[in-house]
Amino acid sequence: LDLADLQKELDKSRSVFPENPSVWVKDLAGYLNYKLQAPRSDPVLSQHPHDYPYSLASKELRTIIRSLLGRASGVLELFFDHCIYTMLQELDKAQGESLHGYRICIQALLLDRPRIATTNLGKYLEVLRSHQNQPAKCLTVLWALGQAGFADLHEGLKVWLSVMLPVLGIKSLSPYAVSYLDRLLMMHPNLTKGFGMIGPKDFFPLLDFAFMPNNSLPPSLQEQLRRLYPRLKVLAFGARPETALHTYFPSFLSRATPACPPAMKKELLTSMSQCLSQDPLSFSVWRQLYTKHLAQSSLLLNHLLESWESCSKKVRQSLQETVRSFKVTNEELMARGAGGDQEVAACDAACKELLCKMKGRGFPWSQLLLVLLVFTAGFFLHDIRTHGSFQASSSARLLRSSGILPASQLAWHKVSHSCLEGYRWLEHSLAHHGSAAVSVLWPQLKLLWDTGGEVARDVSQHCYSLLSWLHSSLPWLSEWLQTRLPESLLHFAECVRELLLFLVRSCLVPLLQGLATVLQRAWQRCLDSC
Repeated sequence: LDLADLQKELDKSRSVFPENPSVWVKDLAGYLNYKLQAPRSDPVLSQHPHDYPYSLASKELRTIIRSLLGRASGVLELFFDHCIYTMLQELDKAQGESLHGYRICIQALLLDRPRIATTNLGKYLEVLRSHQNQPAKCLTVLWALGQAGFADLHEGLKVWLSVMLPVLGIKSLSPYAVSYLDRLLMMHPNLTKGFGMIGPKDFFPLLDFAFMPNNSLPPSLQEQLRRLYPRLKVLAFGARPETALHTYFPSFLSRATPACPPAMKKELLTSMSQCLSQDPLSFSVWRQLYTKHLAQSSLLLNHLLESWESCSKKVRQSLQETVRSFKVTNEELMARGAGGDQEVAACDAACKELLCKMKGRGFPWSQLLLVLLVFTAGFFLHDIRTHGSFQASSSARLLRSSGILPASQLAWHKVSHSCLEGYRWLEHSLAHHGSAAVSVLWPQLKLLWDTGGEVARDVSQHCYSLLSWLHSSLPWLSEWLQTRLPESLLHFAECVRELLLFLVRSCLVPLLQGLATVLQRAWQRCLDSC
């Protein structure tokens, strides 16, 4: 691309139409598109990086484009529309141009001003619907709008939710919609910038697409969307889930039917538990919905029963009030015969089990004994400190008068005497049996020691022979190293060798000698004692 010629054309356009910047930017796009010819590729450039073809532009070309866009800031929204509609017109031509010039202008524009793409998304959704049978045009529009997301997560999510989520069920457009969402979330690992974009209205269709079988997504795309679901969930719950989760609870509850798929049921129950634990208002919402969702409530109650040990104290307190309310409601429903008898019975059974759990584990005898022990020890120490000694204390007088102190002294005397006798017997037996063991094992141990020494000498001799052979047979190795390696590296290796020798001579050898001396003394003492 001749940048001087481009600059000349732009200067000419500005001189001829000094008050019409719309012509300037259109001339820029037309010039680039005419000069940058390439074979047509797929509309979303799936074989290239996300910033292609703008990534190929030189620094000078980018400067020219940005400078002109800056001078035409008042007409950039119209210019964006012009680029998209011109690309759609070129796609109608059998020998249309490659569209790279318009793509470069769109990328340069949205890189600095991503909001331009989201000012009128409803219009482009209508364009998609009107060209639903022309996938190339739809994908071209999606590609152009999606460029906003690579500069700003907030704008990218707005594009995806407004124009890509509505077409997620269309076979020709779904792969790009899911792959774009994957790339968008990968490029923006900090999800905080996207908080507030996904609400219940957008979140639950995504949940259905990710977990409901036999929907309009093929299994591979559904699995890909399911991998993205945890991050979408974080985006939906936002920065303060403790104030927002109760708005999600009704839709979670209504979907948790006994017939829903296992993976979805697990996710729904986990999400409802999260709602109850983080947003206290979820309990009041549940109480309002209880009579209309008995089957779902039964599943949730049993799930809470299974995960009772992991529930926090705060959740247990709120749950206790809710379950008692359900218990009263169950009695009223059974008295009136309203609702499904089986569903009411299942809920009532779960409520009874939860109430039993809430009653606790009986009287805390262990805690009481610990308190009594601490109290007794404190009183005992206070009594001794008050009277100056144990013998003068009230506790000692009480123990003597009751006979406990003489009995305990006698028991202590017997225990100490028995321990002393046991120690003497052990000392005599150990010496006797130890000498017998030494007389039996000493020849074998001496033979093992001598054999081990011979093996060590043989191994060292073989190693020495091997090293000598290597030194004599491979002299070229040292010469090659000296010629190929830099002098500094050889000097470093020499320093390392000297350091290792110093450590071996100064630390390792004395340590081993000292250890051998200690072991020899210990062995000699063992022999002497035996």
